[in-house]
Amino acid sequence: MTTESGRTYRIGQIVPSSNTTMETEIPAVLRTREQTLPERFTFHSSRMRMQKVTAEELAAMDRDSDRCALELADARVDVLGYACLVAIMSMGNGYHRISEQRLHGRTVEAGGPAPVVTSAGALVDGLKALGAKRVSILTPYMKPLTQRVVDYIEHEGIVVVDSLSLEIADNLEVGRQDALAPVEITRRLNTRGIDALVASACVQMPSLASIQPIEDRLGLPVLSSSVATTYMMLKKLGLSTRVPGYGSLLSGEY
Repeated sequence: MTTESGRTYRIGQIVPSSNTTMETEIPAVLRTREQTLPERFTFHSSRMRMQKVTAEELAAMDRDSDRCALELADARVDVLGYACLVAIMSMGNGYHRISEQRLHGRTVEAGGPAPVVTSAGALVDGLKALGAKRVSILTPYMKPLTQRVVDYIEHEGIVVVDSLSLEIADNLEVGRQDALAPVEITRRLNTRGIDALVASACVQMPSLASIQPIEDRLGLPVLSSSVATTYMMLKKLGLSTRVPGYGSLLSGEY
């Protein structure tokens, strides 16, 4: 499928049934990209049932991701994103590699092979691309789940200097948060000696409007799970990662 200005890519996403953010933030970034670059994008989703962000629901939801991968492969998407960071991280350290390999296998089985990006792996890889060794993170999770995220990131060789948990258990309520709220909330994080700040370590907590303002204030790279996922999708597609206005990771320099 092509347009006058370039190829159109199909972006697939596996999302929790209660997620309302990744289907808005990733398209928002890529629509901004379309203003200066020739490629065009369409967006396609398959949903896994999940209402409360608990370990039990996350594990049950993850088992459903195989079906979603098959459905999206039938649509012949060009890249597939698994849009739930904590579902991956709660399954054990390094699990994003297992999930990405397994789900890619499902797309091959369905006759529509596509690279797979997990938001968990994308956040880790995005931080590594920035050269970040020490970070601080904001999450909407209950404290035990935030600790799981901290442990996962630290297992990848990145020190989490500070973390802040908003302790919102209802996933729909997480999605209703103000996308500009992290601008003020992140002032409560210890940023001394860090290399980057994660303004939302959750794909459901809106933060896109906060990324550049926080980065401008701190003078340090600021990213979110959705920014990192978009970055890795563009990398998998072999496309430029330059999308001004969304922080250093999407500056085109990485």
